[in-house]
Amino acid sequence: MSPSEIIPLLEVKGLRKSFGAHEVLKSIDLTVHRGDVVTIIGPSGSGKTTVLRSLNGLEIPDGGEIIFDGGPDLDFALPIGKEHRYALRNRSAMVFQNYNLFPNRTVLQNIVEGPIQVKKTPREQAVAEAEELLDRVGLREKRDAYPSQLSGGQQQRVGIVRALALKPDLLLFDEPTSALDPELVGDVLQVMKELAAEGWTMVVVTHEISFARQVADEVLFVDGGVIAERGKPEQIFTAPTEARTAKFLDRLLRPLH
Repeated sequence: MSPSEIIPLLEVKGLRKSFGAHEVLKSIDLTVHRGDVVTIIGPSGSGKTTVLRSLNGLEIPDGGEIIFDGGPDLDFALPIGKEHRYALRNRSAMVFQNYNLFPNRTVLQNIVEGPIQVKKTPREQAVAEAEELLDRVGLREKRDAYPSQLSGGQQQRVGIVRALALKPDLLLFDEPTSALDPELVGDVLQVMKELAAEGWTMVVVTHEISFARQVADEVLFVDGGVIAERGKPEQIFTAPTEARTAKFLDRLLRPLH
């Protein structure tokens, strides 16, 4: 089969979303193949998080299509019910900026709830798999701790494990390091790099330019509700073709005085 005949894992066509009179997404098109890491950069309020939330069924777009594995497509011009949201969440899992762990549940309880409730995984199996995942991020000994007893970096690694436990086709990361103290960022990025190296398919909203340079297959610059520029990391970060991309990167990378 030639590369042109390979069916992408995900296609997004003409995605639109407004909140009241504010048009957040004007027309978003993107394609993600299995094993790809796509990073999304752009200024605050440009619509980056809304793209991710739409892919996970947390927001319902006003128009456009989302297609997994060549179809059937989910057309947002038609009525969208709970079964459509669940279909999206069955394919993807989200890692949130502010962790979103249940504060009254232990680390283990946070991780196993999804597999047990959503995937109908037997509890014994879900616990064993959760412990194995905690091992890989160095948090096995925290299985019975509560989120308030963990550092921000530890909470975010638990958030990643919680997403992995669902065995999704697509991992979605929404600024996963932005709420962390600088000294905790490295541990989270290292886990993400390892996942990329293992072939996980990922869409990552991030301001970590070094991560995007090292790991991304494609970088999307979103501004004003559209993808203003897309390309390989070396092209976007060294020779952007759009003036607004260059302005954003200059502002982001300019040394602080």
